Amino acid sequence: MKFHSLLASLAVIAGLAVSAFAVEFEKKTITTDFLAEGAACADFDGDGFNDITYGPYIFWGPDFQEKDLYRPFNKVFDPHGYSDQFLAFTDDLDRDGHVDIIQVPWPGESGDCWLNPGGKRGAEWTKFFISKEIGNESQVYIDVDGNGRKDLCFNRNGFMGFATYNPENKESWDWHALSNEDGKYQRYFHGIGAGDVNSDGLCDQIDSKGWYENPGPDAPNFQGVWTYHPFEFAAAASTICVWDVDGDGLNDVVCAWSAHLYGLVWWKAVKNADGTVTFEKNEIQPIDPTNNPEGKLSYTQMHSVDYADINGDGLTDFVTGKRWWAHGPTGDQEADQPAVLYWYEGFRKDGKAGFIPHQIDDDSGVGTQITIADINKDGKPDVISGNKKGLSIFIQK
Repeated sequence: MKFHSLLASLAVIAGLAVSAFAVEFEKKTITTDFLAEGAACADFDGDGFNDITYGPYIFWGPDFQEKDLYRPFNKVFDPHGYSDQFLAFTDDLDRDGHVDIIQVPWPGESGDCWLNPGGKRGAEWTKFFISKEIGNESQVYIDVDGNGRKDLCFNRNGFMGFATYNPENKESWDWHALSNEDGKYQRYFHGIGAGDVNSDGLCDQIDSKGWYENPGPDAPNFQGVWTYHPFEFAAAASTICVWDVDGDGLNDVVCAWSAHLYGLVWWKAVKNADGTVTFEKNEIQPIDPTNNPEGKLSYTQMHSVDYADINGDGLTDFVTGKRWWAHGPTGDQEADQPAVLYWYEGFRKDGKAGFIPHQIDDDSGVGTQITIADINKDGKPDVISGNKKGLSIFIQK
């Protein structure tokens, strides 16, 4: 499934865009064990090399051949089923100079973070409770309230909101519900993101069917229900991303139309005369693959998205791919097709903007999380893929 060369050639012929730099990735498979649906990296032992956390393990850099458990180990999971961990994030939560791990569980279960024992390999990590009932399947970690600490965005028992680590709260993270109770926010609700949707400098929260407007920390309703603006960004998205795609000063929205079916879209933000924001749909990949006259790339199961400037041209790109066997080998359309992984190159030319897909791999894909990070600290973004295929990293040459 080597689509990338053909697509890039067609893009050049059409005069759309070419990469500022040629981008190639070198794949390294760390393990084929299914331990989690996502992975992340940080320098946990302070030796100057990034390490990778996947499931209950830390794989030590720079070669990732040695590993240690940081939490109790249950089992290697059968890829016909599911794992007990869906995502992982890293942060120095207690500000002690050592990076900690945020373990996001099976949707709707209780989650924990694990505090680093001073960078000592093999030492016991301290478990700290985040929240009960951490819903959604592709949560995001970002500073929503503007206090300088990142927050974990998820839905909980009928409410959308976020939780933040508070060193003064010794029992759990602080939970902030920003919605009214809504039955759609069940544990497996699909589609969540956070970003400045209306370009007012505040971080809003977004789901598949609309977005919650951040009123600012000084507003009377900041600790209450935020104004909800209904808008169907997706049928059932995965990670919903917010940035200015076309350079007009307004932030746009990028997401999969369905985490388990087809379609990849970016929504162009348009400001109305009254100052409100609406969005115009642009299909990067067709929602209906039978209606695809341009012959665009099309595949299913884009269950996570991450974004960064991959090729160093100053424009934001993103990475997604197929979550192989999301519901087993026959549970979804094209479930057993190759586990492709792509980066999508952002371009702006002659008043047009969009994305050109480039294949990275066809035997890894994404989980409920895909992570872009500079693994080897050479200044170039790399990709970490952890899912039912195991753990693979893609180092940009």
